[in-house]
Amino acid sequence: MANSGLYRSSRHNMIAGVMGGIAERFGWNVTLLRIIFVIVSCLSAAFPGILVYLVLWLIMPKQNLQLNEPQSYERPVRTIYEEKIH
Repeated sequence: MANSGLYRSSRHNMIAGVMGGIAERFGWNVTLLRIIFVIVSCLSAAFPGILVYLVLWLIMPKQNLQLNEPQSYERPVRTIYEEKIH
C-alpha cells in the first residue's frame, strides 16, 4: 500500500497525518521528515510551511486501512528468546 499514491497516514499522525503519509510513500523516517519540515518552515518565516501543510491537509485523501491488513510494523522486533530458537 505504501506505493499506491499519496495519502494522509492513519498510523503516523500527529496533527493530520500529512508528514506521515509522505514518509510512508517514499520510505523515509517520519521523525526526521518532521524535523526538517519544521526547520525549513522556521527559516522561511513559518508562514509558507504552515500554508503548504494546510493545503496538503485539504488535498491529500485519508488512508483507508483494510481490515485484513496488519496495523503494526512491517518487520517486528525480534526478541532474544526468538533468536535462540531459530
